[in-house]
Amino acid sequence: MGSERTSEVLRFRKAIPPIVTLAHLHAVSRSSTDTERELARLIAEGQVRKITVPGRGRGGAAVGDGIVLVEDWVQRVRDDEALDAEVKDKYISLLSTHRTSPTAPTISLSDSEERDLVNAGFLTSPNALSSMLGDLFMPPGSSNSLASVSSAGSRAATGTLAAVGGAGAVHDSGGSGSTLATRGIRPSAVSKQREMTFALPGTGIYLKLLVAARQHFLQILKSISPRHREATMEILKEKWEGNTPNDPVNRLKRERGEWAGVLPGKTKRWREFYGMRFDCVLAECVGAGLVELFDTGAVGMAVRGR
Repeated sequence: MGSERTSEVLRFRKAIPPIVTLAHLHAVSRSSTDTERELARLIAEGQVRKITVPGRGRGGAAVGDGIVLVEDWVQRVRDDEALDAEVKDKYISLLSTHRTSPTAPTISLSDSEERDLVNAGFLTSPNALSSMLGDLFMPPGSSNSLASVSSAGSRAATGTLAAVGGAGAVHDSGGSGSTLATRGIRPSAVSKQREMTFALPGTGIYLKLLVAARQHFLQILKSISPRHREATMEILKEKWEGNTPNDPVNRLKRERGEWAGVLPGKTKRWREFYGMRFDCVLAECVGAGLVELFDTGAVGMAVRGR
């Protein structure tokens, strides 16, 4: 690659937020149950935060949740030169106070401070979490209460009040009930409190890259074996890297200018995916349930599409 393209790739990588998808964590862990328990403990302690990403990808290719170290999040805020020190301190205080909630009331922020945080990408509208693609395909006659219960059940722990829509589920669906139990969460009370959703700058380009990489990986697998959608790890890796041999002999030939094949920097892996490694996209697809690994018994590990 030339110097201009190299700098473009480095700038893109620097702009990517320090997010790891939950699917990736499950792919590299031995037990999904232990991973979930450890995540719950770390979130309660304020060491990591979970970002919900609704509506990105379809079906099994949906991204789902992302995990971010609070230390990295705070460092991103500190490194932002467009924000004042006072605004940074208030935002970090909100992160520390609302450890497990994706949203936070912004009463402590002025209108200009809130606008600066939105422009910087650290706050966004809370409506982003409620714009689920599944709501567009609900059957006719489904009430709002069913929608709120189904969406709450996918995010809250089983057996809790939040899993059935919360204390205000009846009022949210237009019904009536105990006004004493819901006096603090009625629309008249909620409207007086401004709430915004925590966000990280650059999350959109990261999600776009991730979804496109997953789709391209599945297309490669289908092109190798259209009927069974199976391939060995070595063949898949070679296809992902653009059929560019990376053995020592070919590396020396490229350094001497003797090799006339396609340069690695000209492949789709670098042109569209900015050098994403094969093991990274493989873990994403395995964790999302798009593919599975199996031992052939003769030529090593292989990948099969689900």
